Amino acid sequence: MIRKGMRLYSILFGACPKCHEESMYVNPNPYALSETLKINDECSHCHTRYRMEPSFFYGSMYVSYAIGIAFAVTAFVVSYNIFDSSLDTAFMAIIITLIALIPVIMRLSRNIWINLFMKYDKNLVKK
Repeated sequence: MIRKGMRLYSILFGACPKCHEESMYVNPNPYALSETLKINDECSHCHTRYRMEPSFFYGSMYVSYAIGIAFAVTAFVVSYNIFDSSLDTAFMAIIITLIALIPVIMRLSRNIWINLFMKYDKNLVKK
């Protein structure tokens, strides 16, 4: 279902947005906290530069906010409606969910942000 060549593949797996052949990150595990945001300078396969300009990823903070809200609403709906918990418990579920998913949210927001400006090029894969 999700395969190379789809923008969603690059967003979910942190792959190079142009060739999808390697990870943009030094360490693909977002929970290696000291390396969560360490990004390679360029793709070793297609030589795409990930930092198009200084402070390029500042825009991903807006995306991060939207993703955080989506996870918070989901945590609230699941805990309050499905598990029939109290409001206090539902808000604790939101806090725990957001704290646990901070590295994932940061990476997803960067992946979405860079994929807004770059798209897959199947000709780069053949090189």
